[in-house]
Amino acid sequence: MAEPRAARVALSATQIVSQLANADGWKLHGDGDNIAIEKTYQFTNYLRTIAFVNALAYLVEQHDHHPELLVQYKSCSVRFNTHDVSGISASDFACAKLVDALYQPPAHPT
Repeated sequence: MAEPRAARVALSATQIVSQLANADGWKLHGDGDNIAIEKTYQFTNYLRTIAFVNALAYLVEQHDHHPELLVQYKSCSVRFNTHDVSGISASDFACAKLVDALYQPPAHPT
């Protein structure tokens, strides 16, 4: 069950730029009410991609903050924005940080 959440507030453009500077690999996507932060994660195969998506779904459900996902064979793009503020909130960056911590990059053969 999701925990109660504090009221979310849209970040200013300056706050978004400042937060992005500390969000490795996250980029702005869209504009206006559709502005979001987005990152694509790479995997070695489909099963690893789906395992990541399932873990991500469980994690974000705990925070009652659900991203848009584009799931492909060896990648998953994650896009956060806050619909109830028509923009980007601190919750988007907090969840992005949690998703980054969840991700385990594929090992490169030596």
